[in-house]
Amino acid sequence: MMKKLACSVCALLCLFLNQTFACTTFCLVGKGEVLFGRNYDWTIGDALVLVNKRGVAKTATIIDSDNGAKWISKYGSVTFNQYGRENPTGGMNEMGLVVEQMWLSDTEYPKVDARPAVGSQEWIQYVLDNSATTAEAIKNAEGVRIESEVKVHYLINDKAGNTASVEFLKGMMVVHTGANLATPTLTNDTYDNSLNYAKQTDVAKANSNESLDRFTRAVKKTKDFEKRPLADEQAVAYAFEVLSDAAQKNRTDTWTQWSIVYDQKRSRIYFRTLQSPQIKSVDIKAFNYSCGTPVKMFDMNAKESGDVTAKFTDYTRKANRDLIERSFNGTSFLKDTPAMARLYVASYPESFTCGSAK
Repeated sequence: MMKKLACSVCALLCLFLNQTFACTTFCLVGKGEVLFGRNYDWTIGDALVLVNKRGVAKTATIIDSDNGAKWISKYGSVTFNQYGRENPTGGMNEMGLVVEQMWLSDTEYPKVDARPAVGSQEWIQYVLDNSATTAEAIKNAEGVRIESEVKVHYLINDKAGNTASVEFLKGMMVVHTGANLATPTLTNDTYDNSLNYAKQTDVAKANSNESLDRFTRAVKKTKDFEKRPLADEQAVAYAFEVLSDAAQKNRTDTWTQWSIVYDQKRSRIYFRTLQSPQIKSVDIKAFNYSCGTPVKMFDMNAKESGDVTAKFTDYTRKANRDLIERSFNGTSFLKDTPAMARLYVASYPESFTCGSAK
């Protein structure tokens, strides 16, 4: 019963996302730098930054499938989670691979087949858990099937600067990478439609908050980066400039809640939020990713600045439950979710164990 209620929560989530969800992602590659930028545009900004362990046996929370995916995480990761642990919007693993999602109304996932199934956000954790490079991520993605009503597409980038967009159109996985990815940018239209628009549009006229205009401006700035000798802090600052330019500034229903910059060469993550605009940084090399050691967490909106790596604390179910309470209560269509369903969502990740998959 609790599983069915949790499934209903996800279905409601997708209906609201279809109306308001908008985001911007891009990769900056040049002069030895590899960075990934991401704006999260949504109605609320509560989230936990979580440290996920390697060597953990996991089972997908697919409710209506008899073939939920099972796997053992090969790599640890740091992810940003708004609606509970193991359901990230994005993150970076210890190998420097970044995966982020954005809404895409055109999404149509493959029909039921022999492949094991995962949810749309679990897909992110699955790829981070199992992939060191973009090529591995694509190969791993081909081996599972997304079962979800939440319509998203993904941008992936590895430490070497290899980028891929992954979309699901007309029931097929569509990947743009290498020579087929003219610019490492993605917003909320298909990659092909976005690129065609950018080619035909004067960037000076692409000044709205709409997806295609945000894509066009980000394309211009990513190409400019390749020509500029920026490194380290300057490169990170430039990435935040791009995110500021793409931010939702004049909307009453949706705001840019988070801006995240992944410095993939140095294994650092920088972020700021609408509630806490001071830039914080995390050194992902500093964490112990061994299975059996405590999962670590950090409140994304904490009133801190600078390096917050040492300020992560041990994960608790209460913290996960409190996050779910805030996020559900702050999302109009989730306010009436029963307490037992919320508890199930909060406690399910604790069923995972070290070692062999069940």
